[in-house]
Amino acid sequence: MYEDLRWLGLDWDEGPDAGGAFGPYNQSQRRDFYLRAWQRLRDGGFIYPCTCSRKDLASALAAPHEDDDEFAYPGTCRRTLRLAKDWEAPEGVSWRFKVPDGKAIGFRDLNSGEQRFVAGEDFSDFLIWRRDDVPAYQLAVIVDDAAMQISEVVRGADLLKSTARQLLLFDALGAAPPMYFHCPLLRDDRNIRLAKRHDSLSLRMLREQGTDPAALRETFAKQIPWRDL
Repeated sequence: MYEDLRWLGLDWDEGPDAGGAFGPYNQSQRRDFYLRAWQRLRDGGFIYPCTCSRKDLASALAAPHEDDDEFAYPGTCRRTLRLAKDWEAPEGVSWRFKVPDGKAIGFRDLNSGEQRFVAGEDFSDFLIWRRDDVPAYQLAVIVDDAAMQISEVVRGADLLKSTARQLLLFDALGAAPPMYFHCPLLRDDRNIRLAKRHDSLSLRMLREQGTDPAALRETFAKQIPWRDL
């Protein structure tokens, strides 16, 4: 991945291969950060243990939409919220954030403009810790953003709804969120987004085909309606 990004002409000031003041940069080495956040959410009454499996939800509910990897959760285990304080560690079950039903979460995206999602309608109680004792994406990224003092996040438009979830976590943890710029997704000739799960066209493939990286950067730049940040 590092080789492909450098081939494209991108570089970075800090990271797993470059070091920096906010390391370690591998999430596998940052467990203590995530555990402290889990404990704070537990003590604040924001999360609860969940014994529902992904298979259970998949059989009971429709699959997630293309732009959302989370299954809608029916709240089966919400009743265990009062039991959360009895857990000393998160392992053994999944953990979900209890969203404030009906609460509107609004933010201004630097590319897409004003955004608004309603908790309990646009998304449900979401995972913050997985059954296999790994912090889930939603928790890990906001803990890292806060600890590393990230001021701006640039990512794909498929994560707009995740931003609403993450803003709830920032608020629960008393941390200031960054600004967000969500880019349009790259799609193939069938209008399906390019993604690893689909074995889509990759930078490595373009590199092996002899594509000019400068031309590729110019093509990308033309597709994104950059605004003054």
